[in-house]
Order: sequence, then structure tokens, then C-alpha cells
Amino acid sequence: MIDDLNAGWTMLRGWVPAHPAQAQALVLTLLAAPLFMLGARLLLRASGPDGNGQFLVLRLRNPLRLAWLLLVLRIDASLLKPGLGAASWAIHPLHLLLIAALTWLAMRLIRAGGELVVLRRGGLQLPDDPNLLDANLAVRGLLTRARVLTRVLSFLILLVGLAVALMSIPDVRQIGASLLASAGIAGLVVGFAARPVLSNLLAGLQIAMTEPIRINDVLIVEGEWGRVEEITGTYVVFRVWDDRRLILPLQWFIEHPFQNWTRTSASLLGTVFLWVDYATPVEALRDELRRLCAADPDWDGRLALVHVTDATETAVQVRFLVSAANSARAWELRCRIREGVIAYMQRVQPQHLPRRRVQWHEPVAGGPAPFSS
Repeated sequence: MIDDLNAGWTMLRGWVPAHPAQAQALVLTLLAAPLFMLGARLLLRASGPDGNGQFLVLRLRNPLRLAWLLLVLRIDASLLKPGLGAASWAIHPLHLLLIAALTWLAMRLIRAGGELVVLRRGGLQLPDDPNLLDANLAVRGLLTRARVLTRVLSFLILLVGLAVALMSIPDVRQIGASLLASAGIAGLVVGFAARPVLSNLLAGLQIAMTEPIRINDVLIVEGEWGRVEEITGTYVVFRVWDDRRLILPLQWFIEHPFQNWTRTSASLLGTVFLWVDYATPVEALRDELRRLCAADPDWDGRLALVHVTDATETAVQVRFLVSAANSARAWELRCRIREGVIAYMQRVQPQHLPRRRVQWHEPVAGGPAPFSS
């Protein structure tokens, strides 16, 4: 047994100097799996007790394995290229697969980084409750930045990966250079066909950095009231109050004005207008408004005011101004205030509801009887 081992060792010592490339490829192949496991373990140990390294390893496990395997095979193929002969054609497809795997790894890394940032702030999902809009303002901003930047950067990485793959093919290298130019990598002037894509990418970056809109923001868009349901790398999904969806490109929010009811705070002022008779005691309406607001759970206690805002020849307009924590509460509060004030006037002051007066003057003798109301 010892003699066989000695003989094998002697043959190996003689084979390695004669075949250095094959020896290097063999050593690399044998060490590939142990090196991968060692690197993963070191990453987990370096991450500390917060578990960030474990999260990244779990998210990147499959693309890392594929990229490492293809990288080892690509290096082996380069070392063994002189001896491959007719099979050397397989090196180029292997190179393309390695670029695809590295692109996948980079995209997954960007997405995992965005998820990790949001998870450290409490989670990836927001409660679908309009009453919590003001409470999670910072979380909604962080979630918006993470999602938009993640998708924009992932698209750019995909574009760069495709361009690098094409540039590795001599016949289509010019196409790859054009794609890199359209992405701004080479600093060349973009083509007309790439302008819509780049405008949306730039709009996405601008929205992520300046935050004119955030996920779950309440907006008035094209005369429609609703909330921002999703922001992708190219468009925004706007959920209207009746569950319709408006799909708008990101560039639309840069070029067009719109109302954002939750830009800095979700609290709003709500108004109710009523027409009443000139003889209506306004102070009694103020007392009734205070009573209604004090009993309403949607009133936030800031404002409950009554003003006479207009007058015509037949009636006066009274404005009831109330405040609420957000738009959903303000809508419900306005409806109940309107109903409550109308019910109060029907019950206590029916004579002060708007009425139209008509008076006929005394007719001449022999004419019809006068009429008035």
C-alpha cells in the first residue's frame, strides 16, 4: 500500500511540471467548493448578531453559486484552451453565461440591499389604513426611495450587462457600444429612441431623491382622488377611490401639476357650505358645530369655525370649517357635520331654512286679489 502511494506521488510530481495548466485547473476545481463554503461562513461571522449577513447570504445564495461555478469553469477553460482543440468554441458561450450570472448577482444584490434597508425600519409592507398616513410618513418615504432606486438601478445593471455581453461578440460589438452610450456610461449623446427610457429613469431618480410623491400618498390627479399604490421603475399605479387604477409614467409627475394631500402631513381642513335665511342666528350655528365636533371621533380638536362667506338677495352662505387627521377622516367628518347641521335646522330652526319670497302689489279696482308668500 505504501509502495503504491509512493509510486503515485512520484508520478504526480513528474506530471505537474510537464502539465502546469492542467495541474492549476485541477487544483482550482478541487478547491472551488471549500473556498465557496469558507467565504459564506466568513460573511456570516463578519455580519455580527444583527443577521444582515445571513439575510444577504440567503438572498444571494443561488446567483452566487451559479456565478462561482461559471467563474471556475471559465478559468479552467482558459487554462486548458491550448489543449481543447475543436472544443474551444465552448469558451465563448461560457463567457456569456458568466456575464449573465454576474448581472443576475448584481441585480439580486441591489434588491436585497433595498429590502434590508426597509426591514431595518420595520418592514416591507404598509398598513392599508388611510387613518395611519400621518403616523408612517417617514416609513413611506423610505419605502418609496428603496423601491424606486432598486428598480432603476436594477434596470441599469441589466442594460449594462446586456451591453457587455453584446460587446464580447465581435459582430455585434457596435450594438453593445450603442447601448452603453444610451445608458450614459460612455458619456455620448443619446439617440432619439432612447429618450423615453432615459427620461423615465431620470424621473425615477428625481422622485426617489426629492419625494414629490410617496407610496400611499393621497393625491388629486386629473381630477381624481386616490392613493399611490405602487411606484415602479417606469410608471406609477394610482388607485382611485372607487378601486379604478390609473397608470401614469414617472415623467408625468415631473411635467404636470398635481395635488399631494400628504406631502408633509396628512392633516387637512374640511369645509361644509350651507345657504340659510338672513334671519338665521349664526352664533347658534357655532354652538351646534362645537357640539357636533366634540361628539365626533374624527375631529382632531384643532379647528371648528363658522363664517358667513357670501350673501345674495335671497340667502346667505355659511361656511363650516373643521379639521381632521387625514383626508379619509376629513371626508367622513364633513358628511356628518353637514347632516348634523341640516338636522338641527330642521328640528330647531325650520323657519330659517332658505326660502324664496314673492310679493304682489295691490291690483287696480276690479282686478284679482293680491298674492304674497
